[in-house]
Amino acid sequence: MQSQQQAGQTQTHPPQMKGPEMNDRDRLNDILAMEKYMSHSYGVAVNEASNDTLYQTQMSILTDIHQYQRDLFNLMHTKGWYRMDQANTQHITQAAQKFTNYQTQFPYQ
Repeated sequence: MQSQQQAGQTQTHPPQMKGPEMNDRDRLNDILAMEKYMSHSYGVAVNEASNDTLYQTQMSILTDIHQYQRDLFNLMHTKGWYRMDQANTQHITQAAQKFTNYQTQFPYQ
């Protein structure tokens, strides 16, 4: 453990075997997956709405879904159930340069 902390790495635990029952992490992960699916589906519905009232109703629902999705992500991230690796500065700079170079391919500048 001490050598991991010295190397700047976070401590990881091997996966724990569990039974077929769902725990809190499984439930939140399932709900988050459903919110992502609904976000995509409502996005398509909003883009294809021909009636202004229907468009506004769907946009309101889509906004709510985005907020629920964000709240779930924050909760899971806070509990350590949605982990991400921190990118180093060199990788961020390389990615930014890559996409900056793509701008030369845009027809309108």
